[in-house]
Amino acid sequence: MGPRGMRKNLVTRLRRRGRADPMAAHDRLPPRARAWVTQAALPWSAVSVSKIWARALRETGCEEAAIARLDAAEAKMLARDGVVAAGPRA
Repeated sequence: MGPRGMRKNLVTRLRRRGRADPMAAHDRLPPRARAWVTQAALPWSAVSVSKIWARALRETGCEEAAIARLDAAEAKMLARDGVVAAGPRA
Protein backbone atom coordinates (compact mmCIF):
# COMPACT_ATOMS: atom_id res chain seq x y z
CA MET A 1 0.00 0.00 0.00
CA GLY A 2 1.36 3.40 -0.95
CA PRO A 3 1.50 6.54 1.17
CA ARG A 4 -1.91 7.68 -0.02
CA GLY A 5 -3.61 4.50 1.18
CA MET A 6 -2.06 4.88 4.62
CA ARG A 7 -3.38 8.44 5.01
CA LYS A 8 -6.94 7.10 4.99
CA ASN A 9 -6.24 5.26 8.24
CA LEU A 10 -5.00 8.34 10.10
CA VAL A 11 -7.46 10.75 11.65
CA THR A 12 -5.68 13.60 13.42
CA ARG A 13 -5.69 17.36 13.60
CA LEU A 14 -1.91 17.44 14.06
CA ARG A 15 0.19 18.95 11.30
CA ARG A 16 1.81 16.45 8.92
CA ARG A 17 5.48 16.82 8.02
CA GLY A 18 7.14 15.37 4.95
CA ARG A 19 10.61 13.80 4.96
CA ALA A 20 13.01 13.15 2.06
CA ASP A 21 13.78 9.46 2.76
CA PRO A 22 11.81 8.27 5.78
CA MET A 23 12.69 4.57 5.40
CA ALA A 24 16.44 5.19 5.44
CA ALA A 25 16.06 7.33 8.56
CA HIS A 26 13.90 4.62 10.15
CA ASP A 27 16.53 1.97 9.38
CA ARG A 28 19.16 4.05 11.18
CA LEU A 29 17.19 4.08 14.46
CA PRO A 30 18.47 1.86 17.29
CA PRO A 31 16.59 -1.48 17.47
CA ARG A 32 14.58 -0.59 20.61
CA ALA A 33 13.57 2.77 19.14
CA ARG A 34 12.51 1.03 15.90
CA ALA A 35 10.44 -1.44 17.93
CA TRP A 36 8.81 1.46 19.78
CA VAL A 37 7.86 3.16 16.50
CA THR A 38 6.10 0.00 15.28
CA GLN A 39 3.84 0.08 18.37
CA ALA A 40 3.27 3.84 18.44
CA ALA A 41 -0.26 5.19 18.23
CA LEU A 42 0.85 8.13 16.06
CA PRO A 43 2.88 8.17 12.83
CA TRP A 44 6.22 9.37 14.29
CA SER A 45 9.03 10.42 12.00
CA ALA A 46 12.36 8.71 12.52
CA VAL A 47 13.96 12.15 12.93
CA SER A 48 11.67 13.03 15.85
CA VAL A 49 12.18 9.65 17.52
CA SER A 50 15.92 9.92 17.02
CA LYS A 51 16.07 13.36 18.68
CA ILE A 52 14.05 12.27 21.71
CA TRP A 53 16.02 9.01 21.99
CA ALA A 54 19.43 10.69 21.75
CA ARG A 55 18.57 13.36 24.31
CA ALA A 56 17.19 10.82 26.78
CA LEU A 57 20.29 8.64 26.43
CA ARG A 58 22.56 11.66 26.81
CA GLU A 59 20.75 12.71 30.00
CA THR A 60 20.20 9.28 31.57
CA GLY A 61 22.32 6.71 29.73
CA CYS A 62 19.40 4.29 30.02
CA GLU A 63 17.33 2.81 27.17
CA GLU A 64 14.35 2.24 29.49
CA ALA A 65 14.37 5.96 30.28
CA ALA A 66 14.49 6.70 26.55
CA ILE A 67 11.45 4.48 25.97
CA ALA A 68 9.66 6.21 28.85
CA ARG A 69 10.51 9.59 27.33
CA LEU A 70 9.07 8.48 23.96
CA ASP A 71 5.91 7.23 25.71
CA ALA A 72 5.57 10.58 27.52
CA ALA A 73 6.04 12.53 24.29
CA GLU A 74 3.39 10.43 22.57
CA ALA A 75 0.97 10.84 25.50
CA LYS A 76 1.48 14.60 25.29
CA MET A 77 0.76 14.61 21.54
CA LEU A 78 -2.33 12.42 22.00
CA ALA A 79 -3.61 14.76 24.70
CA ARG A 80 -2.96 17.72 22.42
CA ASP A 81 -4.96 15.99 19.69
CA GLY A 82 -7.80 15.19 22.12
CA VAL A 83 -7.35 11.39 22.05
CA VAL A 84 -7.40 9.29 25.21
CA ALA A 85 -4.82 6.48 25.24
CA ALA A 86 -6.14 2.95 25.79
CA GLY A 87 -3.71 2.20 28.60
CA PRO A 88 -0.13 1.08 29.19
CA ARG A 89 1.88 -0.49 26.40
CA ALA A 90 1.96 -4.30 26.44
